[in-house]
Amino acid sequence: MSENEKGFFKGLVKKLSGAKPVEEPSEIAEQEDVKAAEPGKVSEQEKPRTFFERLKKGLSKTSETLVGGIDRLLLGKKEIDADTLEGLEEILITADLGVTTSVELIRNLEQKLKRNELKDGAALRAALKDDILKRMEDYAVPLKTDAASPFVIMVIGVNGVGKTTTIGKLASKFKQDGKKVLLAAADTFRAAASEQLAIWGERNGVDVIKHKEGADPSAVVFDACKAALARNIDVLIVDTAGRLHTKVNLMEELKKIFRVIGREIDGAPHETLLVLDAGTGQNALSQARLFKEAASVSGIILTKLDGTAKGGIVVAVCNELKIPLRYIGVGESVEDLREFDPKEFVDALFQ
Repeated sequence: MSENEKGFFKGLVKKLSGAKPVEEPSEIAEQEDVKAAEPGKVSEQEKPRTFFERLKKGLSKTSETLVGGIDRLLLGKKEIDADTLEGLEEILITADLGVTTSVELIRNLEQKLKRNELKDGAALRAALKDDILKRMEDYAVPLKTDAASPFVIMVIGVNGVGKTTTIGKLASKFKQDGKKVLLAAADTFRAAASEQLAIWGERNGVDVIKHKEGADPSAVVFDACKAALARNIDVLIVDTAGRLHTKVNLMEELKKIFRVIGREIDGAPHETLLVLDAGTGQNALSQARLFKEAASVSGIILTKLDGTAKGGIVVAVCNELKIPLRYIGVGESVEDLREFDPKEFVDALFQ
C-alpha cells in the first residue's frame, strides 16, 4: 500500500472513531500568527456585544464599591441624615473619586438635605448620579483633527500606561475615518518601543518614522514632520518616551521635542494627549498635574478601566483637572477605545 493510501485510511479511521485530526505544524503556526496579530481577542460568546455592555463589565468592581457600598449604607435606614452623608463620603473616597471631589459632592448633598430634597435612598442615589454627571459633561469634548493639516498629536505618559498601544488604536480609528496617518517613534529609550509601534503601523497600513534605539528623539520628530508635509499627511501621531514625571532632565527633553515640532509645522503640536492608567487611582491624578505643568496637556485618555476598582478616578480627572477627557479604554481591542460619553459612563457606574 502506498504512503498516500495509508494516510487516507488513517484519516478515515480517525473520522469514524471521532478522534480529532492532528493539525499540521504550518496550520498551527498560522493560527498562532493570527492570534498574535489580534491582541486581546476573545470568543464572540465571551465578549459583550456592545460597548456599553463592555463598559458595564469593566466598571463592575467600581460599581460594587460605590453603588454596593451605598446600598449597604442605606440598608435598614428610614431616612437620610448627616451620619448617612458622612458614611457616603467614605464610600466615595474608597471608590477613588478623591478627597476634593468627594467633599464637594457631599457639600451639595448636605444642601439638598437641608431643603428636605433627600427623602429616601432613591432620592439620594438620583441626586448623587446627577451631580457626578454634571461635573463631567463639560469635559467630554471629542478630538477634532480637521483644524490643521497635518494635524500633529503628541502622546505622553509614564511607562506602563498603554501609551504605544493606544497610539496604534488611534491610528486605526483615524485610518477608518479616511485619514492619511503617519506615526513617529520618538520613544528611543525603551527597548523595542519602536518595534512595537512598527507592528501597529504594519497592522494598520500606516508608515512609521523611526531611528535606531538610543537615537535623539528630536531628530526622529524632525524627520517625521518633514515626511508629514511632503506626503500630505492628515494626522501625525508622535510617540514619546515614558518619562517619569519626577525626572527634570526627561521633562526638558520633552520640551525640546515640542520646540522642534513647533518650528517645523506652524501651530503644532495641535493636541497633546496624556495617557493615564485608571488602575493607578490617585497616582494618575498626581501624574496629570505634573505633566500639565510641563507639557500643556490639552486632552486625556484613560486606559485600563476594565477590571479596576478605581474607576471613580474618571470623575476626579474631569472635576479637578478641568481638561477634556477624549477617550476611555475598557479592553485590549481597537473597538474598546471610545470617545468619552459621560452619560454612558454614569449609567454604567450606577448599573
